[in-house]
Amino acid sequence: MSPNRALKTSRKGVGIFTMKIRGIPSHAGVDHEKGRSAVEELARQITYLHSLTDYDIGTTVNVGFVKGGTISNVVAAEAEAEIDLRVVTQEEVNRMLPILLNLKSRSEGTIVEVTGGMNRPPLERTEKVQRLYGIAKELAKSQIGFDLPQASTGGGSDGNFTAPLAPTLDGLGAVGDGAHAVHEHLLISEMPVRSALVALLIEQLANETV
Repeated sequence: MSPNRALKTSRKGVGIFTMKIRGIPSHAGVDHEKGRSAVEELARQITYLHSLTDYDIGTTVNVGFVKGGTISNVVAAEAEAEIDLRVVTQEEVNRMLPILLNLKSRSEGTIVEVTGGMNRPPLERTEKVQRLYGIAKELAKSQIGFDLPQASTGGGSDGNFTAPLAPTLDGLGAVGDGAHAVHEHLLISEMPVRSALVALLIEQLANETV
């Protein structure tokens, strides 16, 4: 859903991971030195994980949900976090997966375990994808009369699943704005235009196949 009619010719791959940490509980006042805080280890891991974000290459790592401990006067025995990974290319998937799945403890006496993997592969902007976009752009201009931009996005879709199997052109649906926000909406006036573009694109590609 794009406010400027843009088609998605690139989508980031999505990874979802769970990190569980085990520490050693102890009384926070009487035996503080005997404990090993899973919450402290979690804090150190979060700092490291967020440092892996690299906007220049489009890789982001986000710890979006955390929980841990039982009560304030006990050194935390357990902690947990959910990690979101976004990458542009399969090459970057191959680099990041071993890093996340082999995280080591940063605090003596704690144990770190990470499970999960890629939820969606990247939809990469290949030459074949660009060719499909070129066809759609020309049809939009010559047959309907509007400019059709392209865009990349960090959000995933079902197009991520088809991308490794066949050239995929995504974002042909509704035009709107505010995904997942309170002001999320689509423009009804754009639906006939979008439908016409899809019909023309199907007809063009069917004729080329024949």
